[in-house]
Amino acid sequence: MTGHIYRDVILEQHVRLFRGAMGAEFLFMDDNACPHRANIVDEYLQSEDITRMDWSAYSPDLNPIEHVWDMLGRRIAARQPPPTCLPELRRALLDEWCNIPQDQIDNLTFSMPRRCKACIASSGRHTPY
Repeated sequence: MTGHIYRDVILEQHVRLFRGAMGAEFLFMDDNACPHRANIVDEYLQSEDITRMDWSAYSPDLNPIEHVWDMLGRRIAARQPPPTCLPELRRALLDEWCNIPQDQIDNLTFSMPRRCKACIASSGRHTPY
């Protein structure tokens, strides 16, 4: 992934539209991955008036989507037989994504205030989450 791809595929096609639907209170959360911090991305977010959440360099695990990706990876790894080609992997990912229980996603969302407090208490360093 490059800054250009991140801007063109993720920001332009998804984040911008979602921000439009959410309105002025929208706050965008990404992490400190190099493509996310490219100048071209900063310029794009500024041009689209998208506010980015400040992000501690020591707590990339704070983002709940990272935990969802982990759940998805574990579900794929547990499949028997495992996917053996890209079309099988694609189908497996879609199947497993649809089968992640909504209450697990909700729990991650509802845990955000607690996660943020833990991050602040640790001065942005490692948290138990």
